[in-house]
Amino acid sequence: MSMRANRVAEQMKKELGGIISQKLKDPRIGFVTVTDVEVTGDLQQATIFISVLGNDSEKEATLAGLMKAKGFIRTEIGQRIRLRKTPEIEFAFDDSVEYGNRIESLLRQVNKEEE
Repeated sequence: MSMRANRVAEQMKKELGGIISQKLKDPRIGFVTVTDVEVTGDLQQATIFISVLGNDSEKEATLAGLMKAKGFIRTEIGQRIRLRKTPEIEFAFDDSVEYGNRIESLLRQVNKEEE
């Protein structure tokens, strides 16, 4: 990713936190954390990685709510970040937090077995 794409991704990440928590009124959208944003080098597409608290059905409902509000979110991003063309956005779950928790629990289990 180019230096400009990195700057745009970081700015989008910062703005998305405010947009999702303050502007969206959809009751399906729970507690969402934007963990990362990846923007293509030509700034045409952006993948937004999110982490959601809750069970699987709540996560799916939150993703559905975000997908429904995709146009509104893109418009808000376009107004807040001055770009010639606002990137198309896609949402994806960030599994790194769950993966880290799984590794940590496995390490604790190994330490207990050694004792």
